[in-house]
Amino acid sequence: MTLNNSHMSNHKLHIYNTLSRTKEEFKPINADHVNMYVCGPTVYDYAHLGNARPVIVFDILYRILQGLFPKVTYARNITDVDDKIIAKSQASKRSILDITTETTKIYQDDMRALNNLDPTIQPKATEHIKEMIALVETLLSKGFAYESDNHVLFDVTKSHNYGILSGRKLEDMIAGARVEVASYKKNAGDFILWKPSEKDIVGWDSPWGYGRPGWHLECSAMSEKYLGKTFDIHGGGHDLIFPHHENEIAQSHCANGSDTYAKYWMHNGHLMVEGEKMSKSLGNFITVHELLEDTKGEILRFLMLGTHYRKPIDWTKKNLQSAKKSLNGLYKTLNNHIEISSSILKEDLDPNLIDDKFFKALTNDLNTPLAMARLHELSNEINNSGNNLNRDLLTSFIASGKFIGLFSEDPALWFKVEVKESDLTDDEINNLISERTTAKSNRDFARSDEIRDLLKDNNISIKDTANGVEWHRV
Repeated sequence: MTLNNSHMSNHKLHIYNTLSRTKEEFKPINADHVNMYVCGPTVYDYAHLGNARPVIVFDILYRILQGLFPKVTYARNITDVDDKIIAKSQASKRSILDITTETTKIYQDDMRALNNLDPTIQPKATEHIKEMIALVETLLSKGFAYESDNHVLFDVTKSHNYGILSGRKLEDMIAGARVEVASYKKNAGDFILWKPSEKDIVGWDSPWGYGRPGWHLECSAMSEKYLGKTFDIHGGGHDLIFPHHENEIAQSHCANGSDTYAKYWMHNGHLMVEGEKMSKSLGNFITVHELLEDTKGEILRFLMLGTHYRKPIDWTKKNLQSAKKSLNGLYKTLNNHIEISSSILKEDLDPNLIDDKFFKALTNDLNTPLAMARLHELSNEINNSGNNLNRDLLTSFIASGKFIGLFSEDPALWFKVEVKESDLTDDEINNLISERTTAKSNRDFARSDEIRDLLKDNNISIKDTANGVEWHRV
């Protein structure tokens, strides 16, 4: 086996660029400072599983970029002005500020519970109205936008490469429009940059009257402020390719007079639940917050990483249990060498200590399934080493897992999960194991099997070893 004598910088990152529809070698605009923007949440309700997937995907990319380049700025916006937020405020009789402040905190706490790093910047839309108004003024002055019935709209026919990201042809989109076109639009595909607000609805004074920004506007304005007119990577879910990302490109290209807004575009696949699209009407709408009540965030993360980010993922109870069992197996490897592993886990490990094959998989378009398969290979090597444990091998295993947000707990604590009222306590488990040992000594195998089945029914795994009975909760 090859240990980590090679440095991370020897690897080249390859990513699939939605814009070119090919996998490309990532070549940053400035190798000393990489910039990435990812579309964040609209904060009016708990984040669902689909919201969590891009956070985990681009957290992995963020970690890889940090390992390869000296400085990385990662911006992920927070949409805190939106029609859904307004509707929630009106229905609940709560202020928009109360709703967005509370929901933003819950979102951030939940994403951290999934072992995601915080982005460098988390700009809020309401704090960048000035920048959005300036962008609209630029588009108007250059003839790419128009005023109509107290709205300001972007004229998609003025964008020479509209459809470049989604692969849709403008003439086909216009000809195929089946919805009734709003009276204030010149073309069916024109999108709102600014719209009026009633006096009792949230809004801001602007050259076009009291109103609020369109959804697409905020990302272009905020990415330019923090990352520049041209930056390296723009990411988000596959569902954002059209119209959101397409419209971002159009308005930014036209405002800045450049055909490059983001150099690379990356999108994660959609998420299904038990083979069906997640929706409240189907009763399969699952929030991260409710899952975290019963399941460790690291297990949820582990399940997500088991599918390549560009592929759809089917979230099932069976898959969740499988992920839990698989991750428990990796922690078991650490627990088998508890003193050494606990010591290594407390160290600030150099990223260059991670396994070379593991990192190579990650730099091949974020191939997390292959990287995790490598973790299991390392785990098997450690388990098969017996008393001849190579500390460097264990260090490599731990460094690799930590690099993608795993092994966040001491192995001794991992298996000592919070005991619920319906669960057996540690003392009860130990007493049952002691009784089982006595029963086996007395050749009372019926009672021994009965106790084993009782423990199994209570999600307790036991293993007879030369040093006695080992157990952990599963």
